[in-house]
Amino acid sequence: MSAAYIVDALRTAGGRRGGRLAGVHAVDLAANSLDALVERTGVDPAAIEDVIMGCVGQAGEQGMQVGRNAVLAARLLPESTPAVTIDRQCGSSQQAIQFAAQAVMSGTQDVVVAAGIESMSRVPMGTPVTLAMKEGLGNYKSPGLEAKYPGVMWSQFVGAEMVAKKHGFDKDDLDRFALESHRKAIAATEAGRFEAEIVPVEIETPDGAEMHTVDEGIRFDATLESIASVKKLSEEGVITAASASQICDGSSAALIVSEQALKDYGLTPMARIVNLTVTAGDPVIMLEEPLFATDKALQRAGLTIDDIDLYEVNEAFAPVPLAWLKHVGGDPDKLNVNGGAIALGHPLGASGTKLMSTLLHAMKARGAKRGLQTMCEGGGVANVTIVEAM
Repeated sequence: MSAAYIVDALRTAGGRRGGRLAGVHAVDLAANSLDALVERTGVDPAAIEDVIMGCVGQAGEQGMQVGRNAVLAARLLPESTPAVTIDRQCGSSQQAIQFAAQAVMSGTQDVVVAAGIESMSRVPMGTPVTLAMKEGLGNYKSPGLEAKYPGVMWSQFVGAEMVAKKHGFDKDDLDRFALESHRKAIAATEAGRFEAEIVPVEIETPDGAEMHTVDEGIRFDATLESIASVKKLSEEGVITAASASQICDGSSAALIVSEQALKDYGLTPMARIVNLTVTAGDPVIMLEEPLFATDKALQRAGLTIDDIDLYEVNEAFAPVPLAWLKHVGGDPDKLNVNGGAIALGHPLGASGTKLMSTLLHAMKARGAKRGLQTMCEGGGVANVTIVEAM
């Protein structure tokens, strides 16, 4: 099989739900990242054979087939550029990377963009199940699904509590992890470590137009006391809003190419893709699957966790990266070194390429050789992508 390379990956700074990016339409926010990727890499726009866009909330104000609409809204892409929108829940744009890499590795295509978008300001809060029940429509599950999982309402909050309990983490553990996420994000922001990965977005403010370039969710005044004071989401649980990811608006993109494309278009890669893995497990606990997906990915790549220099594990909820770290025997100093979704935000469909952008730029800054990215996804699915710096 041919090798697949990542030439560059970038992201917008996150915007809080209803915050600084709320006035930017999802299509335009996604187009902003696509144009920036073309400008940054210098790739011939006509050479791009497909755009694979991750997005979870595809109905309503984000628009249907947001990937194709983003291509049409982009300044630099011809209307002849194909695009598709995919949903693998929180891992949608990580799966976009994997689909793009598979197309390149198979020889089907040579130049593919993987991207993601989520304008959470435009997405109704709650799952189809909870929204349907709120409207008095009863259980939204199909009869077949209900027969297999009677009385189960899929809930990531319940799954997070189950992961915390199973792996032995209490509220103090989660609060301390959350504080560390903010501290890392603050340090990275103040040191300018995000500048290489963040592309500006023009926004309108009461004082006029300005560029959005700093993640809006970072709590620069966070203390353990302020985080610990946040109320638990359930009386008997340990999860709070402070130890969960911040939903936010954002987009991201990565350019995936073949070795032939590197030569044809004079492109310099940041990394080679070493392994692509996706697995599925218990849909009730739901968020634990990155542990087992990582086991499989390392085994297939012929590597151990000690061979990996940096890891990005999505901070959907604090118990997920904590359980992952405990299970794989990883080094805490290699985990989410610039903070994670608890501080930086989780723009659902955009988080996969967002995390890859952060991972690659952190690897470059630190001279790291190998990186691993994983995240939990609705339904008990998880993706793992291993990359090697060039």
